[in-house]
This record gives sequence, C-alpha cells and structure tokens, in this order.
Amino acid sequence: MLTPLRDGGRCFARVRRFGLGVCQLAGRDPALATEAVAATVVREAAAAGVRVCALWGGLPGPAVWDFREGPTTLGLVPAAYRRERIAALKRWADFARWIGAPAVITHCGFIPENLTDHAYPPVVEAIGEVAAHCAARGVGFWFETGQETPVVLLRTIGRVGAANLGVNLDPANLLMYGKGNPLDALEVLGPYVRNVHVKDGLLPTDGERLGREVPPEAGRVDYPRFLATLQQLGFTGELIIEREIGGAAQARDIRRTIGDLRGWLAG
Repeated sequence: MLTPLRDGGRCFARVRRFGLGVCQLAGRDPALATEAVAATVVREAAAAGVRVCALWGGLPGPAVWDFREGPTTLGLVPAAYRRERIAALKRWADFARWIGAPAVITHCGFIPENLTDHAYPPVVEAIGEVAAHCAARGVGFWFETGQETPVVLLRTIGRVGAANLGVNLDPANLLMYGKGNPLDALEVLGPYVRNVHVKDGLLPTDGERLGREVPPEAGRVDYPRFLATLQQLGFTGELIIEREIGGAAQARDIRRTIGDLRGWLAG
C-alpha cells in the first residue's frame, strides 16, 4: 500500500487496519526529510508492525500531470528546477537511510525519446548524480514508470550505468500516458523491476489529457497474466496497492484489490 508521510508517520496504523504489513512511504515535502521525523517514522512503523519497502520522494516546484505542461514541470527533465530537485532527492536518500528503506522512488519526467537530443545528456547526468548519492548511502534509486517509454527507460539505465538503479513498475501509468503495454514492458524492463504499483487505468482519448485511473479489473491491465509473467521472471519484490482517490471509495477499492490479489496469486 502506498501511504503518505504525514503526522510524523502515524499513517502506519491505517496500513495495519487493512491487514497489511508493508508499504511504500510517500514523502511529498522534502522539508520533512529530517532526522527527527525519521526517528518518529521508525518508531511508528515498528509500533504498527509495518515495513517500509521504499520511499517515494516528492520534488519541489510545479507538477502538472498532463501532456501539455507535464514535459516542462515534471521530474529532473526541466532544467529550471533540476538543481533544487537533485538536492531534494539527495535529502530523500538520506531520509531513506535513516528509516531503513532500501530505495528512493520518483518520476524522472518526460525523458527525451531522441538520444541525440541536446537535452538528453544533462538528464542522464542528473540521474547519475542522484544515483551516486543514493549508492553512497546504501540506497537504491528507482524510476516509477509513467512519462517515458520502457525502451527510453532501459536506455537511460544503461547510459547512467549505476548498479543501484531499478524500476518501480506502474502498469496503469504506462497505459494512462500511452507509453506502453504492461506485459510488453516486462519483456523490456523485467530484470530491473524491483516492486510494482497495483493500479489500473485506461488509455488516453485525446492528445492533451492522461487516460483515467480506475480500480483494478476495470481497466486495461491484465493482472492474472501480468502477475504470472512477473513470477516467471523471478520477481520477489512487493506489490503495492495505489488508488489515487480519497474517502470511503478508496478504502473500499483497496479492500477489494487485496481480495483480488489473493485470488490472482493463488490461481
């Protein structure tokens, strides 16, 4: 389950109420990446009996999740925000080390498709700088899929060449951004997949807005086949439920997905 860092980490009790013992922790504000907050997170996670399998690191500055403004606002791609975002990810890497999380995850943005694009090498360099800082602290740096095609992600991993790079594969994002089919993406990125967001979505229906997120089994992800392929690849990571709505509907969908996952994995 993907759970937000708030109230000093007391969100872990909610994870436990769903009967779950593992989560990704989503840190939206880098100002929270302090040793004092980390100590509280460690204490509260232990009290709830919840393990943090990765830290999702939010970035400062604007973020517009669409095709119009997304390329100029998301991740490490926009040069105007790159230095402060590199600094934020380094802070998240320190925080991950303090709480014992094995990796930092983020969206790196609309990485250029054309490897000869003059904007591409600086993005590779920025990712390499973050990955090196993470490695020095014994922490992985994982790309959450979304704005880039699987082959661009594969190319970038190769260009950076850091051993601690990995992929947090979000199959719904691949569809919602129109960037790939989740089963095909596993053929490209399989060896680098460290954990997975269990989420579902629909393809875009116009050229400016993303496809819509929907509950698993209501979208285009074939979860029985997807999970079977993961198992064939020897995947041993976590399946993290992400449902980006709020209130009672979110809780209902999470509980339903827990049941669905048990059925899919048993089958």
